[in-house]
Amino acid sequence: MPLTDLQDERTAAIIDRLEGEHAPFLSILHEIQDHYGYLPEPALHEVSRRLAIPLADLYGTVTFYHYFRLEDPGPVPDIWMCESSACCLRGIDSLERELASSRQGRPHSGRVVRIPCPGRCDIAVPIFIGEEVFATAEPGAAGDLPVATSALPIETGHEECAFSDIRKEIASLEGYRAVGGYSTLTRAASDPDSAIGELKASGLTGRGGAGFPTGIKWEAVRNESSDLKYIVCNADEGEPGCFKDRCLMDHAPHQMIEGMALAGLVTGAEIGIVYLRYEYPETLRSLQAAIDEAVAAGVIGDDCMGTGRAFHLVIRRGAGAYICGEETSLLNSLEGLHPFPRDKPPFPTTHGLFGRPTVINNVETFATAAVIVRRGGEWFSRLGVGENQGTRIFSVSGDISRPGNYELPIGTPLSTLLNDLAGGAPGGRSIQGVTMAGISGGFVGAEDLDVPLDSGSLAALGGMLGAGGIIVHDDSRCMVSAARASMNFLAHESCGKCFPCRIGTTRATEILDEMRSHAGGGPCPSRDSIGELADLDEVMGEASACGLGLAAPFVTRTLMKYWPDQVRAHLDGTCPKGTCKEART
Repeated sequence: MPLTDLQDERTAAIIDRLEGEHAPFLSILHEIQDHYGYLPEPALHEVSRRLAIPLADLYGTVTFYHYFRLEDPGPVPDIWMCESSACCLRGIDSLERELASSRQGRPHSGRVVRIPCPGRCDIAVPIFIGEEVFATAEPGAAGDLPVATSALPIETGHEECAFSDIRKEIASLEGYRAVGGYSTLTRAASDPDSAIGELKASGLTGRGGAGFPTGIKWEAVRNESSDLKYIVCNADEGEPGCFKDRCLMDHAPHQMIEGMALAGLVTGAEIGIVYLRYEYPETLRSLQAAIDEAVAAGVIGDDCMGTGRAFHLVIRRGAGAYICGEETSLLNSLEGLHPFPRDKPPFPTTHGLFGRPTVINNVETFATAAVIVRRGGEWFSRLGVGENQGTRIFSVSGDISRPGNYELPIGTPLSTLLNDLAGGAPGGRSIQGVTMAGISGGFVGAEDLDVPLDSGSLAALGGMLGAGGIIVHDDSRCMVSAARASMNFLAHESCGKCFPCRIGTTRATEILDEMRSHAGGGPCPSRDSIGELADLDEVMGEASACGLGLAAPFVTRTLMKYWPDQVRAHLDGTCPKGTCKEART
């Protein structure tokens, strides 16, 4: 039988088995690629025919993702190396050369491929070889790569916090139930309005960056009349500097599962989908084991905790696209459409997945909701500082002594987190500045490190709290280079749907490259770079279609706010930190 016929036959068998599942598109493509090592052309023709997706649209969608392949990669995997903001502080150029020349005792092609942030900023320059993840410390360590371990448990420093139990052995169902896990489900089934009331009283807002009130969102979906509703967990966590959701799924998977089941029982949704980012292969396995454990125990499934109510939970693995962290892009991805953001309104609460009412929250939000309904909204609300309500998890990485995840009352000074808990900059250095919201919230300079960690205070500085990722830069770093790393990521990950973002992020990256090149002896930038950046900021901030383009101006605005002397020095042909000598573009 010709190879093409075999591919058609195998693909047909995969589709036959999976097409009846909820949102099967990504699962079908992943299984075909797992079988062949790539997506053969005959297989894509069969997918197009069976799923009624125009072939041109299917190819456009497949090629949008980083990790779907159209060509046979051969018998040995490439080496994937992170190139995002936190890892740029670790000498990735020399590390890349070492990786290319070292076999590390493992068969591989020797080709090193740089990838966007894989969500392991607590590990200095993570390396992927196939489905295995390795850790390096600094350049010079490439000859002996240890297997990367799971993220460390969250540090709270407080007795009463939403995740104070995470240091206990609660990854298993038995351990989680020992601390009161899953006790909210019977209450939610019998009195959903009470559960919504606790969420409203708590002041819990979405922890993925948008900050919409959780209780109001769940109530809106509950009030919709529909025979089918969905609960979707955004576990795509693609923001550089953010790795808290991975930590929660690794150490407290049942807490997230309970939060999703709670949302299902409150709103009347019987189907939950976890959209898990591709770069978390270990979490894929452990989370599926936790779901299977919960189903076997009757906690979720056809009869949740004996309530007579059903809630089924499945995982859908992404394929590498930062924009899928935007909720409507995520929905399009699940539906098999090109993952462009949708215009709003309508909102997902009324027209979500496949046009049905849908709750979308991230991992931290669902996990926090489970604790709130168990312990009470008033309890959670009073944990905040001043008028702020509750706690949040902050991921800290970069030039910091103790990188990791820290849960703190909202309103805690940033300096308390960085110096008292995370140990400050190592090696006797001082902190020059930090990125906020991963990278999307721009920078906060040393003079403002006492800013309270709440949305209003960060907005007053011209930045954003967002998803809570913080990358630290010590006083040896070139902040023009730091801004370039952030803007380059945003340009690379722009979906391209709208002109302001697609062109603006690319041109802003080019300008920052020109500055660095000039400081390294290259030609002088040909335009009024500062004025052009200001114009780009204005257009992107006013006209971009989604949060990526709206956030990009924070990077260059805060660069100019805190380090105008460094910018002007680059335009004059020097890098004050002496790190742009080889920055020719």
